[in-house]
Amino acid sequence: MSELITADLVDLDLSADTKEAAARSLAERMVAVGRVTDLDGFLADVAAREQQMPTGLDGGIGIPHCRSAHVTEPTLAFGRSTARIDFGAADGPADLIFLIAAPEGADSDHLSILSSLARQLMNADFTDALRSADQPEQVAALIRGDERSAPAAEDTEAEVPAAESGTAEPSASSAGASGAAQTAPEPVAPFRIVAVTSCPTGIAHTYMAAESLENAAREAGIELVVETQGSAGFDKLPAATIAAADAVVLAHDVEVREKARFAGKPTVDVGVKAAINRPAELIAEARAKAARGEITAPAGGSADGSAPMDADGAAGDGFGTRLRKWLMTGVSYMVPFVAAGGLLIALAFAIGGYEIASAKSVADHFVWIETSSWAALLFQIGSAAFTFLVPVLAGYIAYGMADRPGLVPGFVGGYIATTIKAGFLGGLVAGLIAGAVVMAIQRFKVPPALRGIMPVVVIPLISSAIVGVLMFVVIGKPIASAQEAMTDWLNGLSGANAIGLGVLLGLMMCFDLGGPVNKVAYAFATGGIAVSDPSAGSLKIMAAVMAAGMVPPLAMALATVVRGRLFTKTERENGKAAWVLGASFISEGAIPFAAADPLRVIPSSMVGGAVTGALSMAFDCTLRAPHGGIFVVPLIGQPFLYLLAIVAGTVVSAGLVIFLKGLRKTAEPEAKGQAGGEAATGGATEDESKVAVAV
Repeated sequence: MSELITADLVDLDLSADTKEAAARSLAERMVAVGRVTDLDGFLADVAAREQQMPTGLDGGIGIPHCRSAHVTEPTLAFGRSTARIDFGAADGPADLIFLIAAPEGADSDHLSILSSLARQLMNADFTDALRSADQPEQVAALIRGDERSAPAAEDTEAEVPAAESGTAEPSASSAGASGAAQTAPEPVAPFRIVAVTSCPTGIAHTYMAAESLENAAREAGIELVVETQGSAGFDKLPAATIAAADAVVLAHDVEVREKARFAGKPTVDVGVKAAINRPAELIAEARAKAARGEITAPAGGSADGSAPMDADGAAGDGFGTRLRKWLMTGVSYMVPFVAAGGLLIALAFAIGGYEIASAKSVADHFVWIETSSWAALLFQIGSAAFTFLVPVLAGYIAYGMADRPGLVPGFVGGYIATTIKAGFLGGLVAGLIAGAVVMAIQRFKVPPALRGIMPVVVIPLISSAIVGVLMFVVIGKPIASAQEAMTDWLNGLSGANAIGLGVLLGLMMCFDLGGPVNKVAYAFATGGIAVSDPSAGSLKIMAAVMAAGMVPPLAMALATVVRGRLFTKTERENGKAAWVLGASFISEGAIPFAAADPLRVIPSSMVGGAVTGALSMAFDCTLRAPHGGIFVVPLIGQPFLYLLAIVAGTVVSAGLVIFLKGLRKTAEPEAKGQAGGEAATGGATEDESKVAVAV
């Protein structure tokens, strides 16, 4: 196993002034020693990771890191900056920069070394030693642990006698004072906490959060055991340890594995950086929840709990952010039902025609050799899937707000919405009401004897009754009227209004490439067709949304073919996959390009998406299937015009991104030429003099 870091990977005078420049400078050292095979590809992966969450830590530390196919073995490069570089930490820029590179298939030994380093970054003595070191070899040895092993042993030996004498002294003084053996008072059991930490890459933040929590718990006199769910795998906390715990701290940016283990415990659920920056507050909050008897259920369902969709958010998210997460929870669970039901219904129409909707039940009449019977079978299965759409939407919105206790009132409210024809809007409102009612009930303190039946009897009973009354006799009918008015408005769209809506939907689909804005547009479209007999306007909207969503990856693929020299080798390889992803209506296929160059790729994609959305609406294209890309073109109304709209938007986006990237490539040589010319002329300004001296 090669050494994680060598002197060649240490720069004690890092001259970069931005995090991008710092990453490039350190990555170039990795390339020089053969640890990174493609500099630009690796830096694109680093940038993509940086966009997920800033990698700056309090204490002047920056830890850009990623897992990448361009890394041959786990590697660490270190730079020390006198200028200090902003990595997004709350307390300011960083002077200690660690670039951590892990291959996609890194072995556990190397990853264990990286996790050990991450923990050491929480040690002030370690970071002070890095700041004072004056030789690259010394820094590399310090990071590897070569210079920590001996002092650690000495410290351990010195602490043993102190601990022993500290234990013996009270015993002797006690005996002298009483002159006789006394019965020692029973020791008070310490407060116990179990914790889980995890981050998207599982390399750095996971272990830093664990170390930070352990240090804070030690200072507070609390027993704390941490399960780190990192890239090197994880050792599950023993069931007995969890059962004995008084509280739970979950610090994570990805879903906690086997989360139901912690059901029924007072739980603090936050993002991983909260555990790094304010561990003492989290421990105090856990103690306070336990003292108040607040029982949370992260995934297994108990009384009170943080919503699953709140787990990946930073502490202190505003109401708007939380509302978006709640709604996206419902949409994410609804979409598979839409896809399955919509595609089955579309196939049924392709086989048996639109009149198949009035066929008799296949349970009463089915002939194995008749295509009409098979078409009717597909239609009725798809229709059955569609009957779950609104209840699932409402149920999982409530689940996103209040966890498992919200499911029953959410499903009940969603089903009522379908019976009173309140539709998609009714499901949204029912889910929000159900979640709010459960959250309100959970605020009431109940005797310990009743806590066990709260999530399975009391909360479902009371919340379902309240939601049912509200949906049936208070707000259900007004929502149904609003749903009907919206349907009539969509059916009445024509001309400029329809084209304008197509432009808006196209812009939304291409703005964040599968993100929240994209999902809002997609949910709006699928909500319109999520009925057995959708309106013509809803079918046009679905067609425009899918067409626009196909444009970004197709455009990037086309651009890499037309002007490949404007793209890195990695981007050209990604372009080959983008053809298939775009054709399949997977907008995320353009994300690697957007991560590397967002200011050129995203606007170009939005312009092309707007063109396609407008043309699709202008051509009166319709679509009943909610997914499928070019594979469901035979099921599309006006299929040739539909394909023309997609081609037009793709060409516009590709042309625009090529133009913008070409301007950048042209500007760089000109800037270099001007700098050289100014240096040669020896102008009067201080900056020009510096350039001349450098030349």
